[in-house]
Amino acid sequence: MNIEENVLYKGNDDKLLTLKQQTAELIYRINHSLPSERTRIHQDVFPKLLKKLGQNSWFETPFYCDYGQFIEIGNDCYINHHCTIGDGGLVKIGNHVMIGPNVSIYTAEHPLEPNKRKQGWQYVQHITIEDNVWIGGNCVILSGVTIGQNSVIGAGSVITKSIPANVLAYGNPCQIIKELPHEPSDK
Repeated sequence: MNIEENVLYKGNDDKLLTLKQQTAELIYRINHSLPSERTRIHQDVFPKLLKKLGQNSWFETPFYCDYGQFIEIGNDCYINHHCTIGDGGLVKIGNHVMIGPNVSIYTAEHPLEPNKRKQGWQYVQHITIEDNVWIGGNCVILSGVTIGQNSVIGAGSVITKSIPANVLAYGNPCQIIKELPHEPSDK
């Protein structure tokens, strides 16, 4: 299943509702596991949930998403408590990304026309978080955004537009504060 970017679709489609139910059951298993079960859950359940899960990446619980199969996680990532990913569209997270607690990532949009919203129409825009990004706690990342490699997003920011590589940015709306020194990647 694939949801095209910027194309209206109905969120109450039978296939999507079935996928959402399957995802909810996996999320329940993840979020209700005992601390002693977390390694096994990462090895057994997360690969069933996500489109891609890189090596040595770790999710703290609770974690929430809509479908899971539209999320790609690179290697050596850390996603802290209460991360919510509205993944109707593709969410691609690179390598060595750190995401603070209570971060929300939303790909879905709804039409401005009330009648279309009442009929259940929506659309998505993909989100990309490139390598070596650090996102502080309580950030909200909105649809269509790319955050460039090595950038740092300050806590509490609302990211409404793409952020280039190698910058410190924060605020509501998120704004570039300063450029960061460019360091060669050690992938």
